[in-house]
Amino acid sequence: MDSVEFSIPKFWQSSHFCFIYLSLTKSNIMKTKIQDYIMKTDSIDWKPLQESGINTAGISIKPLRFDPDGRPTSFLLKFEKGASYPYHNHPAGEELLVLEGSCIIEGATLKQGDYLYTPPNFKHGVISKTGCVLYFIVPEEVEIL
Repeated sequence: MDSVEFSIPKFWQSSHFCFIYLSLTKSNIMKTKIQDYIMKTDSIDWKPLQESGINTAGISIKPLRFDPDGRPTSFLLKFEKGASYPYHNHPAGEELLVLEGSCIIEGATLKQGDYLYTPPNFKHGVISKTGCVLYFIVPEEVEIL
């Protein structure tokens, strides 16, 4: 295991601030190369979206970023023509950007270039009659209704 040296700022040298600083810094050593943060999406294979008890036929995922528990919080979803995702709630909201094709959410058609922010506890379903690729940011697991 590599050793890590910490330099604690002078104004944080009280025991309370020192503990907080070391706790945050030791568990979150920041990488310093931009390449460590670039995701080459062309090199990621689409995988079928699998969620227990939910019909996700025709939906594929490319996860981009994960929370500490390993759940993707930033990802691409590809809907084949006619695919749908059931009515659900977003406890912490969501953001999405249509990259290709179009989809229908709560009766509104979103097409390539359209962005949607849904506030916390917004409920909706998704269908794509034409097929689409969507970029999502979902900070918290959805609740299927």
